Amino acid sequence: MEREAEASQVVTTCKAGILNRMWGVIATILAIIYTALLALPAAALSFFQQGHLATPVIRCWSWLILRTCGISIEVEGIENLDRLKSFVLVSNHKSLFDILAVIDLIPREMRFVAKREIKKIPVIGFILGRCGNVVIDRESGGREIRRALEVMRSGYSICVFAEGHRFNDDRVHEFSEGAAWMGIVSKLPCVPMAISGTMAIMPRGSKFVSPGRRIRITIGKPIETKELRSGNRVELTRHLEAEVAAAFHPEI
Repeated sequence: MEREAEASQVVTTCKAGILNRMWGVIATILAIIYTALLALPAAALSFFQQGHLATPVIRCWSWLILRTCGISIEVEGIENLDRLKSFVLVSNHKSLFDILAVIDLIPREMRFVAKREIKKIPVIGFILGRCGNVVIDRESGGREIRRALEVMRSGYSICVFAEGHRFNDDRVHEFSEGAAWMGIVSKLPCVPMAISGTMAIMPRGSKFVSPGRRIRITIGKPIETKELRSGNRVELTRHLEAEVAAAFHPEI
């Protein structure tokens, strides 16, 4: 009897694994379809009101993908944003689902700092540039900072994934100084945020989503920058890094 029960459990587990993989493949295909269908409306709307009209389309895109993939999101510390109009959101980065989670759950019009290579993606690269995102060109000098200031003056908040790129491990890596620099120059508060659980959904290099998982977002208290100068950017960077690392949960 025990052997039969064990065999039945193995079969059930195998079936569940196959169904989950099928769900992941279908969800990934649907995500590509959502992107294709919504890209052109977002591109058209990006020409008006400094890209603000495209925001509902971008949020719809994010919402559709997260729900299709069966992703649940827990948010802690959202009250820390209550009195803030615009800010620099400083986070770790594990997966493309980090971006979706920020768009869907943060109650502001969020824009992102992205690498120049993103512009090579047809339509998507165009939309990112038109809608207020800050595309970094390492040869641009201070132009990227000026672009970030223009974006924030337009009513957007900026999200910076301060590690520079994604890592396939369960820890927070050293932050670059760009986020702190943007906060100091703009005089807007820097808000540390830890995103946990997204690496298991779609780590770097994965072709398909692993659906039905959970994301946890932990938002820390804002750090004021009004009294800070450029010489404080290293100290501010280390402070932000420590806050995010303390709030990160690798076990999710």
